[in-house]
Amino acid sequence: MAAPSARSPQSPPTASGGLAIAAAIVAFGFLGSRVLGVLRTTFIARAFGAGPDIDAYNVAFRVPDLIFQLVAGATLASAFIPVFARVTRREGDERAWALASNVLNLVLVATAALCVIAFVVAPVVVPWTAPGLEGEAEQKAIELTRIMLLSPLLFAASGILTGVLNGRQRFMLTAIAPMLYNLAIIFGAVVLSRPWGIEGLAAGVILGAGLHLLVQVPGVIRERMRYRPTFDWHNSAVREVARLMGPRVIGLAAAQFNFIIGSIFATQVGEGAFTRLTFAWTLGLLPVALFAMALSTAVFPRLANAVADNDLEGMQATLSRSLRAIMFLTVPAALGLLFLRDPATRMLLQWGEFTGADASSTAAALGFFCLGIVPLAGIEIHSRGFYAMGDTRTPVALAVMAVGLNLTLSALLWGEFGINGLAFSLSAAAWGEWLLLYWLFARRSGAPVAGDLGAMARYSFAAAIMALFLAIGFAWYDEGDRAEAFVVGIAGSIAGFAVYVGMARLMRIPELGEAVERARERFGRRGATADETARDG
Repeated sequence: MAAPSARSPQSPPTASGGLAIAAAIVAFGFLGSRVLGVLRTTFIARAFGAGPDIDAYNVAFRVPDLIFQLVAGATLASAFIPVFARVTRREGDERAWALASNVLNLVLVATAALCVIAFVVAPVVVPWTAPGLEGEAEQKAIELTRIMLLSPLLFAASGILTGVLNGRQRFMLTAIAPMLYNLAIIFGAVVLSRPWGIEGLAAGVILGAGLHLLVQVPGVIRERMRYRPTFDWHNSAVREVARLMGPRVIGLAAAQFNFIIGSIFATQVGEGAFTRLTFAWTLGLLPVALFAMALSTAVFPRLANAVADNDLEGMQATLSRSLRAIMFLTVPAALGLLFLRDPATRMLLQWGEFTGADASSTAAALGFFCLGIVPLAGIEIHSRGFYAMGDTRTPVALAVMAVGLNLTLSALLWGEFGINGLAFSLSAAAWGEWLLLYWLFARRSGAPVAGDLGAMARYSFAAAIMALFLAIGFAWYDEGDRAEAFVVGIAGSIAGFAVYVGMARLMRIPELGEAVERARERFGRRGATADETARDG
C-alpha cells in the first residue's frame, strides 16, 4: 500500500474552523441557488402560468432526472465521496485520481446508454408517468423529454467533479455551479421562450447543465487531478464504490418514484394541477436546501474522514452538532412558511399568466408540504451518517418504505383532496422515514439522543411563540390581495425572525450564542487583518 502523500498547500483544511468555513461556503451556494431557483419559478410562472405546456415541461423532467439520480446521484451521494476520501488519506493522490478517472468513465458510459434507451422508449414511458396528459400535451411532454435527455449526461460528468472537489473539501466552485444552472433556466424562460416557446425553456436546462460542468473544471485542474481514460473494474476501490452504490440506486429510484406518484395522480386532478404541486414543492424545499442540504453537504466529507480514522465518537459529535444547527434554523423556517404561505406564494408567483386562483391552490398545497420540512431536513443529515459508516442499505430500505406509505396515502386521498392530499401524503411519509432513520442511527452508532431531543424541544417552543405572534399580528391579512401579500410577506418574515431570535436569547439557546460568537470572531479577524494591512502598507 502506498504511503499517504504529504499535505500540500492545496490540501483540505483540518482546523476546527474548517467546518464552519465550509458550511458558510456551501450555505452561500445553496442560498444563491435557492433564491435563483425561486426566481426561476417566478419567471416560469409569469411566462407560462399553470397551463398544459408547463405541465408537459414538468412531466418531461422526470425521466432525465431519474437517469441522473440512478447513476451519478447514487455514485456521488453514498459511495464515491467516502471511498475517495479514504483512498486519498490512506493511499495518496495517485490512487485517488485513478479511482476518480475510472468512476467518471464508467458513469458516463452507463448514463449515455440509459439516455439512448430512454430516447427510444419515451413514447411509452412518459404517458405512464402522466396518464392525465392527453393529445398535444402528451406529445409535447415526449418531445421535451427527448430534448432534455442531454442534460443527465452533462450532469453525470459534473456530479463526479463535484464529488472530487467536495471530497477534498473544496466547495466554492461546487456552490457556484447550481447558481449558473438556475440562471440559464431563467434565461430560457425570459429570452429563449420568446422565439421557441416551451422548447426554449428546455434549451435553458441543457445550457445550465453545461455551465454546471464547465465552472468546476478549473477546480479539478487546480487540485491537479490526473485524468486517465481507463475502465478498470479490477480496481478494488472502484469495486467498493459499485458495491456501496448498489443499494443507493434502489433508494434514489424510490425517491424519484415519489415524484412520479405525484405526476400520476396530479395530472388526473386537472389541467395545471401538477404544475401547482411542483411550484409548492419548490417553495417548500427552500428551508431544507438552505439549512439541511447546505450543512449536510459540508459535513459529509468530515464524517467520512472520521470513520476512516476509526473516530466513531468524533463522527457522533460532529453529526449531533450539525443536527442541532440544522434544526435550530429549520424548525422556525417551517412554521414561519406555514403561517406565511399565502402571501409568500402570491408575492413570488402571482404574475403574468399565473392567476390568483393558481396562487390560492399552490399556497394550500404548500401548507401541507410545510408539515414535512422538518423530517426532510433530518433525513438529509442522518442518511449521511449511515453513508459515512458505509451502510447504504438501511437508508434505502426506509426510503422504499416511505414510498409505499406515500403511494398508499396518495391513492386514498387524491380523489377527495386533490393536490393537498398528495402534499400531505409526502409529508406524512417523510415523518415515518426520519423517525425510523433517527432511531436506527442511534442504535447503530451508540449516539446519545436525549440532548438532541431536548434541544429540538426548545427550538420548537421558541418557534411556536413566533408562530403565535404571526397568527395574531397578521390576522387582518385578506387572502387574495397581492399588495397586502407583499407587506405581510416581508414584514412577517422580519418580525418572525426577530421574535424567534428574541425567544432564543431569552431561553439561552446555545446555538444562537455560538452563531453570534462565530460572527464576532469572523468580523473581528477580518478587521484585524485590515488594520495590519493598513499599518504594514
